[in-house]
Amino acid sequence: MTTTLPPPKTGPDDADLHGLGYQPTLHRKLGRYASFAAGFSFVSILTTIFQLFGFGYSFGGPAFFWTWPLVLGGQLLVALVFAELAARYPLSGAVYQWSRRVGGELVGWFAGWFMALAQVVTAAAAAIALQVVLPQLWGGFQVVGGDPALTSVTGATNAVVLGALLLVVTTVINSIGVGIMARINSIGVTCEIIGVIAVVLALATAARRGPAVVADTSVLTGSDLGAVGAFLVSGLMAAYVMVGFNSAGELSEETRDPRRTAPRTILSALLVSGVGGALMLLTALMAAPSLTDGRLATEGLPYVMTAVLGTFWGKVLLVDVAIAVVVCTLAIQTAGSRLVYSMARDGQLPAAAHLSRVDPGRGTPVWPSVVIGVLAVALLAVNIGNAALFTTLSSVCIVMIYLAYLLVSVPTLVARLRGQYGTAEPGLFSLGRWGLPVNVAAVLYGGAMVVNLGWPRAEVYDPSGEYPWLRFSAPALVLAVLVLGLLARAVARRSAVRMPSAVVPQEA
Repeated sequence: MTTTLPPPKTGPDDADLHGLGYQPTLHRKLGRYASFAAGFSFVSILTTIFQLFGFGYSFGGPAFFWTWPLVLGGQLLVALVFAELAARYPLSGAVYQWSRRVGGELVGWFAGWFMALAQVVTAAAAAIALQVVLPQLWGGFQVVGGDPALTSVTGATNAVVLGALLLVVTTVINSIGVGIMARINSIGVTCEIIGVIAVVLALATAARRGPAVVADTSVLTGSDLGAVGAFLVSGLMAAYVMVGFNSAGELSEETRDPRRTAPRTILSALLVSGVGGALMLLTALMAAPSLTDGRLATEGLPYVMTAVLGTFWGKVLLVDVAIAVVVCTLAIQTAGSRLVYSMARDGQLPAAAHLSRVDPGRGTPVWPSVVIGVLAVALLAVNIGNAALFTTLSSVCIVMIYLAYLLVSVPTLVARLRGQYGTAEPGLFSLGRWGLPVNVAAVLYGGAMVVNLGWPRAEVYDPSGEYPWLRFSAPALVLAVLVLGLLARAVARRSAVRMPSAVVPQEA
């Protein structure tokens, strides 16, 4: 005896989806806070600043603080362009969908390809951060005995074990359904926000110097380009952190009233992360026991927190950071799976028939989550043999994210200049007459950041000096990804898989 599942309930949002050429197959269970949480947890300032504070400080000293508002301002320009597109095209796989609808199928394909591969690497990099946290909480988390430092053989191996276990958990959660994912993510984000507020208050009350500390430019060193070069290198810390705010748009087909919700949550995720991160950086510099003993550059924020909070409260904070790492990894994998699903249902990836399949009961694409989880675990193994190479891959994946962003903002600008962009529906988010100048500024900023991120600097890509060839890894790997993408696209086009639920655009 077979059981026939009832047809999914339809509503105004699903009718809207029909108008964009797709059948509603995913379950709409996300409200405004869950949508905001998807973007905020991807950025995850508690995780990323905890990891990268020392990198920024080592090159810029206290003055590296100013790179944060500069990057925030530039990313806000990009987010404004994204918010306008999210109101027009509330679809899963937002970066891919936005790009192909304003720039054509080929441009959209490469935007999605860059973003998908970058999210696999980012998921692995986020999962590996557990090694920075858990062994400090309890020695039993160091399963592979020995030195817990990520740069040691035992630390790198243990990081792979912890990261792989986390990715298995996030894959299971994503396979169960978007409802449980959203609840876990929202709880985790709430904990992270409380943790950020607690950190800022604790550091502010323990301040040893005033806010004028950020005017100290005496430590702008470590670059062949002098003070300006050191400042640009230190700015990579903020550039690494403030990405992924577009994840609110990636889940549009699972969000209620996405045309209005997604633009707001894209902007709010970035702004809340930006303000919270700025306060963390400022109060950490104010409360640091010393600015000159070298420990801020080598130990970063954990050094300040241990000095201010002591052992007990420091471990409480570490628990909060561990939670942030978990929900960050979960959010990255979720966003990546929706991007892969969106491309697959248009027949744009090999094995599209499997990758576009949605479980009718759970309303979630299971195979994309599994594929991203497996690839991320496989990528973790690189860290055992060569931690420097894994760090380089993590840096290059940020370059690919910024390239994917450019593949959205550039064709949008071209469409505006050609008069093909049109006007937004009344009541939806729109930049109006500010659309053109904001879009131009977003493209200029994005191009400058790609150059700054990909510049072949030894201090970024080969700090130990052991692998000079790694300096050119950004352009080399981007070229390799382009070639691999062309091959993958050719395979997908030869298979000619087109799902009946999709209306595939023609080449522009």
